[in-house]
Amino acid sequence: MNAKLTPAPAPPGLDAFWMPFTANRQFKANPRMLARAEGMNYWTADGREVLDAVAGLWCVNAGHGRREITEAVARQLQTMEFAPTFQMGHPSAFELANRLVEIAPPGMERVFFTNSGSEAVDTALKIALAYQRARGVATKTRLIGREKGYHGVGFGGISVGGIVNNRKFFSAAMIPGVDHMPHTYDLEHNAYSRGLPPWGAHLAGDLERIIALHDASTIAAVIIEPISGSAGVILPPVGYLQKIREICNKHDILLIFDEVITGFGRIGSPFAAQQFEVTPDLMTTAKGLTNGAVPMGAVFAQRKIYDAFMQGPENAIELFHGYTYSAHPIACAAGLATLDIYQREGLLRRAASLAPRLENAVHSLKGLPNVIDIRNYGLIGAVELEPRAGKPTARAYDVFLKCFERGVLVRAAGDVIAVSPPLIVEEKQIDRIFEVLGQALRETA
Repeated sequence: MNAKLTPAPAPPGLDAFWMPFTANRQFKANPRMLARAEGMNYWTADGREVLDAVAGLWCVNAGHGRREITEAVARQLQTMEFAPTFQMGHPSAFELANRLVEIAPPGMERVFFTNSGSEAVDTALKIALAYQRARGVATKTRLIGREKGYHGVGFGGISVGGIVNNRKFFSAAMIPGVDHMPHTYDLEHNAYSRGLPPWGAHLAGDLERIIALHDASTIAAVIIEPISGSAGVILPPVGYLQKIREICNKHDILLIFDEVITGFGRIGSPFAAQQFEVTPDLMTTAKGLTNGAVPMGAVFAQRKIYDAFMQGPENAIELFHGYTYSAHPIACAAGLATLDIYQREGLLRRAASLAPRLENAVHSLKGLPNVIDIRNYGLIGAVELEPRAGKPTARAYDVFLKCFERGVLVRAAGDVIAVSPPLIVEEKQIDRIFEVLGQALRETA
């Protein structure tokens, strides 16, 4: 008779918190606690310094402990901690929206505020569907995502997303009628590419096949990440995004860029849309919007989309959507202070000057044990590892732990080690990140 196994209890004080995207039992058996942060570094609870090579979680673009943000938030808390944005407003919401439009791709003149990247994605999908109805094309209800795409954890986001573990547990409740383009990940043709891979633009043509299958009259929008982050830093082939834009234009389909990771200077321009010279109709952002200080997201929209809703009686609500904390005053204060820092220090374009250093550093790891690919663009780097037989993700996790023990925080995404340091990173810190990563790769061989 088999007795039912009961998980070992966590140490006192750790059990109540159900941690997100974490192996809870594993973590609570050997917790890694961060207690303080400043500049490029964290300090652990026992006082050990750790170089942050992932900008917190792709979000602390201006570095930790920015006093300007702290002071702006404190002033706002003392002035007014909350104001509704349903049928009311407060000045900083409009100021922040105007400041964002100034750095946005041309034509993206309207901003809808959310509280996270997941909410931004679901908001963009709802706007896309409502837009088609508002302009009298109610048959356009289908959404197209991409394999390996990550668009947050709302039901809309996991429906258009293509991460298997995000989909299989919730398949019964996902949006019906969603289809997916193929991903652009291909080691046979693109392994060890420096920057954008040369092979694969033709994969955009599969969108034509999907359109032919369902008919363009049924498709509302296509959503893709310019650079896929959670799937392990998958880069768009040269010309790929341009072809996707052309196909969407041809068939009157909205294009949504999910720029939660690439937004706010990560790859050398304020947004990937500018870096790759492809302007979407809607664009989702979060993370770097407030430097990670306060949760906030934003959806940018082309003026034509907003204008399509501005019909009927002027006293009628045009879009039945929003959040209690949309444009929260504290988040707006943090966002405005963050934009001031980006502008004053030139951080939205600094990644372009540091990209060659990161590229050379990450590609110096080629040939180390179990490395099967290296990818990079802007201030993003990724090292893909050969999985251990029967133990996917285990090797990368061990490398992640070794790096942390040696004082560098990297991110394990499947069997990929990803780095995305704050935009204030110095060249010597880039060198240290990859020196430590190289040591960890050798030690875990």
